[in-house]
Amino acid sequence: MSKFLVAGVTQIETIVRVDKIPVVYSPITSANDSIFTAIGGDAYNESLALEWLGDDVTFMSIVGRNQDLSLINPHDRKITLSTQYIIPQMEATPTEVVLYDKDRKQQIFEDIKDLRENVYDMSMVAPIAEACDMMVLANANFCRPFAKEAAARKKPIAVNIRNYNREKEKYNTDFLEPAKVLYFSDDNLGEDPYEFIDRMAGTYGTDIIILGQGHEGLILYDKAQNLRVHYKTVKTNEVVNTIGAGNALFACFLHYYMENGDSVNAIKNALLFASYKIGYMGTSNGFMTTDQLEQWRNLIWGIKKSEFDGNS
Repeated sequence: MSKFLVAGVTQIETIVRVDKIPVVYSPITSANDSIFTAIGGDAYNESLALEWLGDDVTFMSIVGRNQDLSLINPHDRKITLSTQYIIPQMEATPTEVVLYDKDRKQQIFEDIKDLRENVYDMSMVAPIAEACDMMVLANANFCRPFAKEAAARKKPIAVNIRNYNREKEKYNTDFLEPAKVLYFSDDNLGEDPYEFIDRMAGTYGTDIIILGQGHEGLILYDKAQNLRVHYKTVKTNEVVNTIGAGNALFACFLHYYMENGDSVNAIKNALLFASYKIGYMGTSNGFMTTDQLEQWRNLIWGIKKSEFDGNS
């Protein structure tokens, strides 16, 4: 078990299943079980996954002043997140609507409210930062001081860089420079993925880079192992909704990587974890247990329990 401090965005998410993107105009479309609304957000989802896997998680975030914090922990979920460090100070909680179709295409509408203007009370952070094993950050404005706090205390940092855009890379240097682990999605990459990884590694000296490539899998870069390899996706479930799969993969990778520093072992577990996740609606549902991970890993890669525990 590792101790993680996770800082990032909490938002209200509405996920809508449509026939095809772009959506063809119709005055009204009626379809059962096609709309799902719940609390979400990258860092929120990652906190849930880490907690599910048995880690000690302190989640720090900001929401709207009138936000009902009981929604953070639905009554039918097996795990809970502490709301002690979720601060209701914004004018309203950020909101996102995601349209998705059977071909895994997505169209996202987001309203971050006054997120960019808000700051987090860092006086609460110091003792928790000192005790944690790793900080997991979103690249939101209010998370910038967390990166400085981690660097000052020599704590490793993992960052999920959402919506990477090369033209805006300079605004993310506060996160890119100190990060030990970086996760990107190739949705808006606009350059050769291997050249992108080489450029990131060469510029920032990052230890681990994960580039998610949707249904094509991912590329893992590990500086210490001189490794840059593509992994295909695996199948453990029928696809219902791929939203949140990247958060699940990133969290699972960090859980296992922090156990023994074996990135290959961690990424194989993470691929399994994410593949199971996409069989469920909602970004914070459908997490595989560690026992299930062991069973599936043995089935797919033929790896014994002793190897699964860290000797692969």
